[in-house]
Amino acid sequence: MKAGIVGLPNVGKSTLFNCLSNAKAQSANFPFCTIEPNIGVVNVPDPRLKKLEELVNPEKVIPATVEIVDIAGLVKGASKGEGLGNQFLGNIRETDAIIHVLRCFDNDNIVHVDGSIDPIRDKETIDIELQLKDLETLEKKLDKIKRAAKTGNKEAQKEESVLLALKEGLEEGKSVRAVDVSEDDHLAYVKPLQFITDKPVLYVCNVDEGAAVEGNDHVKRVKEAVASENAEVIILAVGTEADITELEDYEERQMFLQDMGLEEPGSSVLIRAAYKLLNQQTYFTAGVKEVRAWTIPIGATAPQAAGVIHTDFEKGFIRAEVIKYEDYVSFGSEAKVKEAGKLGIEGKGYVVNDGDVMHFLFNV
Repeated sequence: MKAGIVGLPNVGKSTLFNCLSNAKAQSANFPFCTIEPNIGVVNVPDPRLKKLEELVNPEKVIPATVEIVDIAGLVKGASKGEGLGNQFLGNIRETDAIIHVLRCFDNDNIVHVDGSIDPIRDKETIDIELQLKDLETLEKKLDKIKRAAKTGNKEAQKEESVLLALKEGLEEGKSVRAVDVSEDDHLAYVKPLQFITDKPVLYVCNVDEGAAVEGNDHVKRVKEAVASENAEVIILAVGTEADITELEDYEERQMFLQDMGLEEPGSSVLIRAAYKLLNQQTYFTAGVKEVRAWTIPIGATAPQAAGVIHTDFEKGFIRAEVIKYEDYVSFGSEAKVKEAGKLGIEGKGYVVNDGDVMHFLFNV
């Protein structure tokens, strides 16, 4: 699962990516590795992992990760191939969620492609290009479906009506995710077409240092503009945080964050938000060899969670021993949880909760 960073040129996308990709972006326990120049696997900061480490004292600790992709800057006309449009749209289609960076700071030394600072206009520029590309995809599909619908094919007629509703929405300037479609229809007809504007989105307002905590007028306007989208808005002083990550000493970095009025780096907030946006959650395994955070989709069952460790665990699943994270912390060890009768024995139908500490029994 990948989240792509998108935005106009010079809004701070690459600075943000480099900030996330710096090994010092989080504490020393959270290193970063790069697969390709524009793809980074970033560890998800999770204080629960630190707490389990203190209680279990394992040989190693392995955090959950999320893939972040730095996508080429988009310009007007990208849907027609302007600038790096085709490359941009190809890259974004391969991601599962969008982190949309908006410039919400004034700085005469950093040129804006449109000559002035207006995050609402910038958002609309990107939205329109993505919507135009989706319209192109939709019209190609609609041509095929219309022919089948004319023959009296009931399934094709149903699909045609859903696609026509999407077409109407896109032509009105709505993104696919904003068009009202039932869950079943979405799964059957919308999801297979991989529309770019159907992907979940969060907005990053890139501000200057003085606006890192409270935001500014630009941020206020962005929040008002996206209120109906049910999308998260994160305030981040990208340039300042990038400078802080350059500091060698962890204590020094913390001191600078405190001076800004922040308890933790905004980049950590963003990583967790991206993880959630991708519909991911975490369960833990905790033993003396390792304490590890495992990534599963929200709603995964116990056998599916076991399968993330090894496919044999899912195939031969017998049962799962489950400790709620809060119980593990309050009792202090697995043995004490058992003594208190708080260890749950769960079968194949158990839906895993975020933070569950699990142990699987299986037979192959």
